[in-house]
Amino acid sequence: MEENKRQKQVGQLIMEELSDIFQREGINIVDGGMVSISKVMVTPDLLEARVYLSFFQVKNPSALLHKIKERGKEWRNLLGQRVKNQLRRVPDVHFFSDDTMDHIFKMEEIFEQLKKDREKNAPPSDNS
Repeated sequence: MEENKRQKQVGQLIMEELSDIFQREGINIVDGGMVSISKVMVTPDLLEARVYLSFFQVKNPSALLHKIKERGKEWRNLLGQRVKNQLRRVPDVHFFSDDTMDHIFKMEEIFEQLKKDREKNAPPSDNS
């Protein structure tokens, strides 16, 4: 189902504010890796926000995601302080891992392997 204009606006607001909160709290750079918010999907009633996090060169993304989820109420409170004049109710925030980058890297590896296999099995060209 496609989001309506208000859902997109609220999602963008939440993304901007949570990104800033993560930056101030030091969550965006962990163990030499980076955490970023790839997208925020808001339910039609605007009561729930699904925040998708992208992990880049993080040693243990699932452990970090678990730590972020444990502090979910704290993130919601910080978000509420920032958006209290723009939203009637602060949505419940749920965090998920966005594995899009993992799929991209896997596909690139597969294509690279196919290219190597094709070059290895190609007949030699006759340049004489």
